[in-house]
Amino acid sequence: MTPDQAKRLPDKIPTHIGIIMDGNGRWAQSRGLPRMAGHRAGTENLRRVIEACIEFGVQYLTIYAFSTENWGRPAEEIQGLMKLFENVLDNELQELSDQGVQLRHIGRLDRLKPAFRQKVVEAIENTRNNHRLVLSVAFNYGGRDEIVCAIQAMLRDGVKAEEVTDELVSRYLFTAGTPDPDLIIRTSGEQRSSNFLVWQGAYSEWYFPSAYWPDFDREELLLALEEYAQRERRYGRTHEQITQKA
Repeated sequence: MTPDQAKRLPDKIPTHIGIIMDGNGRWAQSRGLPRMAGHRAGTENLRRVIEACIEFGVQYLTIYAFSTENWGRPAEEIQGLMKLFENVLDNELQELSDQGVQLRHIGRLDRLKPAFRQKVVEAIENTRNNHRLVLSVAFNYGGRDEIVCAIQAMLRDGVKAEEVTDELVSRYLFTAGTPDPDLIIRTSGEQRSSNFLVWQGAYSEWYFPSAYWPDFDREELLLALEEYAQRERRYGRTHEQITQKA
């Protein structure tokens, strides 16, 4: 980071950023390319954003890679995405680990082919001692499904109704042990949550840049951080209460 770049970095950096990586297909279509070309460009961009998060001091990054609803897409696109994700594990994991990235998965792995599922499990195990950036990949993930899974697990464990609290529910979620996101970014200008971190994002700040995901680069991330730094997070309280506490 150059001295001029360091001057722009806000004092208030979010501990945890969630990103809905939207717009790959439209990015490709706007260039007369097939949708898979957009997904490949989006995957290449992820590496740059991870590096920028490390540079800026972000500690947790959660990316929405594939939702429970994405299985409804054309079979050819799903097959291409699965191959693309597998290639990322094969080709990028060592470099990510060398940069101190710890890989986590949130969602279900049961619909993946056994060989691919095993690669994911091994990647998580091999990076578990890295702590520079925790990268959680929401893959075959849905926020509502996550809450259903948490309720089912609590029932199996015999949790009584009066024992259920916010804290207990959080411990049963896929994200247990990860702080809630401070900032959630959805690229491409779309303004909806799409079943992403439904519980965890209750008080997150949201940012909706118009850039498609493949174009959401280091500078775009810095703009998001600058915007976040200007927000006042009140968690249901008034401005006066926040300033008095400060």
